[in-house]
Amino acid sequence: MRVTFSSLLCGLTAVATTSDLLLGPAHAAGVKSDEVFKEWSVHVTGKKKKRICYLHGEPKKSSGKYKRRGATYLQVTHRVADRARNEVSITAGYSYKKGSEVTVKIDGKNFSMFTDGGTAWARDAAGDKALVAAMRAGKTMIVSGTSGRGTLTSDRYSLSGFTAAHKAITRACGNK
Repeated sequence: MRVTFSSLLCGLTAVATTSDLLLGPAHAAGVKSDEVFKEWSVHVTGKKKKRICYLHGEPKKSSGKYKRRGATYLQVTHRVADRARNEVSITAGYSYKKGSEVTVKIDGKNFSMFTDGGTAWARDAAGDKALVAAMRAGKTMIVSGTSGRGTLTSDRYSLSGFTAAHKAITRACGNK
């Protein structure tokens, strides 16, 4: 059997196209559903208009006089159906003090987030955008909050890999 270069190229193109169709848009965009960029992981779920892409990171160091604390992490989410992008949320691992705010410090620049239960959010899309821009440019982020019992906590995140992870979710969800 004789194989020519053009027939080999056609076969490889068909395999690549089929894998993109079967594995979805994240694969076609060069992003795996669970990919790690240093301290940040990328996750993609859903198809087409129901696709959700988010990055996730955990603190490198946590401090505070607490007896028990659940999972603590930061997420940035793009949701295609809602045309939402750069939604920043911080999960504390406890319920925040009612009416309290969380302070986020990125390389000396301060941001404030409102709290609801165990999650902190930026006040609006402009706040999300500013936080993401600072995280992309920064090296270290410190998140400070107060629990419902009055316990002060501080979580230090490394921003190493954040920019690559953010580019990956943006590419996977078809945003520019």
